[in-house]
Amino acid sequence: MDSKLQFARTKNPQLLISEAVKAIPPSGIREFFDIVYSMPDCISLGVGEPDFITPWRIAEMGMYAIKDGYTHYTPNRGLPELCDLISTELEKTTGTRYSPSEEIIVTMGVSQGLDIALRSIVNPGDEVIIPQPCYVSYGANVTLLGGKPIYIPTTAGEEFKLNIDRLRAAITRRTKAILLNYPSNPTGTTLPKSLLEDIATLAEKYNFIIISDEIYSSLCYDAKHWSIISIPAIKDRVIYLNGFSKSHAMTGWRLGYVAAPKYLIDMMLKIHQYTALCASSIAQYAALEALKNSHKDVEKMVNEYRKRRNYIVNRFRSIGLPCLMPEGAFYVFPDVSPTGLDGRKFALELLRTQKVAVVPGDVFGECGKNHIRCSYATSMENINEAMKRIEIFCSERIK
Repeated sequence: MDSKLQFARTKNPQLLISEAVKAIPPSGIREFFDIVYSMPDCISLGVGEPDFITPWRIAEMGMYAIKDGYTHYTPNRGLPELCDLISTELEKTTGTRYSPSEEIIVTMGVSQGLDIALRSIVNPGDEVIIPQPCYVSYGANVTLLGGKPIYIPTTAGEEFKLNIDRLRAAITRRTKAILLNYPSNPTGTTLPKSLLEDIATLAEKYNFIIISDEIYSSLCYDAKHWSIISIPAIKDRVIYLNGFSKSHAMTGWRLGYVAAPKYLIDMMLKIHQYTALCASSIAQYAALEALKNSHKDVEKMVNEYRKRRNYIVNRFRSIGLPCLMPEGAFYVFPDVSPTGLDGRKFALELLRTQKVAVVPGDVFGECGKNHIRCSYATSMENINEAMKRIEIFCSERIK
């Protein structure tokens, strides 16, 4: 036997699993809904997915792509025509132009966009600041790279808006980036222009990257969304993420995009080439139609979401649960502490006794422990019935 192979080593293959993977918990949302799927007659306010089907004209374009044989690899960056349309749309909505041939990559959803964005900048030990409550995958993505997520809590009293002094205090020599998500999942809050400008000032002063996940940017209700990429002076340090899942009801098509300065896109493109090659050609052809001719479809969905938002917020308030009016996305984040329960106990008891599924707020961060997340991306009929059951549940607990 080769003497070089004479070393003590356990024969248990389970000990070969990545330490980084072992360090992250399972998705709090998916873990909870494993229970839900086993319950018949359950009304779900939990899944963050539009209940609308993909507009027909978009779906038809995807079918034509299959019929006409457009089922091959596309360029790594994405279809040139799609990159052109994305560039045009961004310039129209934010005032900032990105070169379609050098500063845009079409990805397999925003999730892949976030992955390659973080992989392009994070080294082991680097810190990424993340305001909480936040989407469940953010911290896990940083941890998988050997980075350290630094969470900044926000509160309902602050309307879940980032506190600039808290951000300043969290910055260290190891700070590599801040990860923003506005409109927010789970709170639906947005940030005003003045606060985004303050964040931009800190990014320049302390030399860190801003990653801005704006997947819900098309779903704003009372005011137009204001993007941080509208600040021209910091374009060279912003990675912008967006996609088609929420705005065009295309979750299953798995299509997003990244816009960033060339020096960052060049790094992300290398990762994309080795790990994904390209996004689905069929989804990309469907997205051409989404950007060309589906703005009215988006408007109809936003108008319907607005009606649902107003209804569900008013119902929670009438029951006695404080609930902020979300400015965007399709979630409410009510405070359930008047019932004497925290969010997790409330969610489990509500599911057991009333068969209504909501998401415990603590899966989005410790500061959400007295809250639940409810999605109003479901029919008014479902929302109305769910709120009747929630009212019955709360009437037995709120004195």
